[in-house]
Amino acid sequence: MSPPVDVDTITLPPLTSWPRRLFKHPRLMHYNRLAALVLLANLGFLAAGPHSPRTLGHAALANLALAVVVRQQYVINLLFRLATRPSTRRPLKLRWTLAKVYHFGGVHVGGAVAGALWFLGQTVALTGARAGTGTGARAGTGAGAPVTASGAGIALLVVAYALIALLAGVIATALPPFRARFHDRFEKIHRYGGWAALALFWAHTVLSALPPLSAGGPVVAEPGLWVLALVTFSVALPWLRLRKVDVRIERPSPHVALAHFDHGVTPFAGSSTAISRSPLTEWHSFANVPAPGRSGFRLTISRAGDWTGSFIDDAPARVWVKGITTAGVANIETLFSKVVYVATGSGIGPCLPHLLAAEVPARLVWATRDPRATYGDGLVDEILAVQPDALVWDTSRHGKPDMVRLAYAAYRDFGAEAVICISNKKLTWQVVHGLERRGIPAYGAIWDS
Repeated sequence: MSPPVDVDTITLPPLTSWPRRLFKHPRLMHYNRLAALVLLANLGFLAAGPHSPRTLGHAALANLALAVVVRQQYVINLLFRLATRPSTRRPLKLRWTLAKVYHFGGVHVGGAVAGALWFLGQTVALTGARAGTGTGARAGTGAGAPVTASGAGIALLVVAYALIALLAGVIATALPPFRARFHDRFEKIHRYGGWAALALFWAHTVLSALPPLSAGGPVVAEPGLWVLALVTFSVALPWLRLRKVDVRIERPSPHVALAHFDHGVTPFAGSSTAISRSPLTEWHSFANVPAPGRSGFRLTISRAGDWTGSFIDDAPARVWVKGITTAGVANIETLFSKVVYVATGSGIGPCLPHLLAAEVPARLVWATRDPRATYGDGLVDEILAVQPDALVWDTSRHGKPDMVRLAYAAYRDFGAEAVICISNKKLTWQVVHGLERRGIPAYGAIWDS
C-alpha cells in the first residue's frame, strides 16, 4: 500500500530574511525574551539605587512572588483569556505574538533568578552591617532600625544563609540539563524545596519584623507578611482541591489507556488535569478530552515511562486529582481563522477536544503506528467523524514521514493561518521552527515544567 501523500513532491517555501530567522531561533524564543525582560527591569531598578537592606528584601520578595503567582492556575487561565480576546480581524503579526502566551514560564524563571539575587544582596548587606561595616543600614524586610554590631541577630542570618543555599539548589536543579535527565528528581526538589523556601521566608520576614530588629511597630504592618500570605494561598489553593475519584480504564492496546472520569466535572476543551497515585511524590498532567453533550472527560495515556506503564498495566480504580483545570497551548487556536493540527502518537489527545468542539475550522495531520490497533476503532472513528479529510499516516506501513512538509502542505491546501504541533520534543521543535523560519505561525509545547 502506498503512502497517502507523496512527501517528495511537497516543496517548502523559501526561508525568510536572516534578521527574521534570527528572531525565530530557539535561543531567542519568547520564553527567553520574557525572562530577559524581567531581569532587565530589575537591572533598571538596581541602577536607580542606592538601596537599603530593607529595599533589597522587598525587591527579593516581589520577584519571588511574581515567580510563584504567574504559575498559579487561575492566573494562567486569565493570561490565556486576555491573550486570545482579539478577533481574527486583527493583524496577523499581532495575533502571532499574542499566541505565544504559553511562554509565560519565562516570567517565572526571570522572577526566581532575580529574587534569589536580590535576597543574596540583602543577606550580604546584613552580614556586613553585623560585622560593623554597615553605615546606617536598616535590617530585614520590616520597618527596621539602624543596625549595630549586634543588631541584625544571629537567627536572622542563619535563616538567610539557609534560604540562599536552598534557593541555589532549586534553581540549579531546574536548569535544562538536570531537568531533562532527572525530571522526577527535579519535580520533587522543586516541590519540596519550594515549600521549604516559603517556610524560611516566613521565618525570615517575621524575625525581621520583631524587635529589636525593627522599629517596634505591629508585625501585621509589615508588607512582606501580606505578600507571603498571598504567595502561600496561591501555592495551597490547588491542594485545597485535592480529592480521590473513580476512574474507568479502557485499554485498546498494551500501549494506550483511555481513562474515563465522571465525578461532576466537565472541563473546557484543551485544558489539562493533574492525576496521581501517590499525591505527595509524583503528579502527571494530561489533556482533558470532553465529549460534546456528555458529562465527564477522558485522558489519553500512552506508555512513556515507569509511571504510565504501571498505570496502563494495573488499571487503578481510583486516582487522586488536584488543582484547577488549566489552559494549554492549543487554546490559542481562537486567535486564527483556520488552523492545522499536527500530532504524532498520543499527541492526538490534546488535539481531540478542539477537533470535537470545532470552535475553529481545523485540519488534522496525524502520524502514528497502526492507529486502529493502538487506539481502538472507537477513537479513530470518532476522529474521522469530525475530520473526514484528516491525513492519518500509519508509520508501521509507511515509515516516519517528513512532518514539516506534511504540515506545510496541509497549511497551504486548507488556507490555514497557523499550525499547532503536539508531539515529542525533537519533532515539535522541527515543525515549529521549520515553519516559523519560513514565515508561518507555528506553536508547540516548550517543556518548561
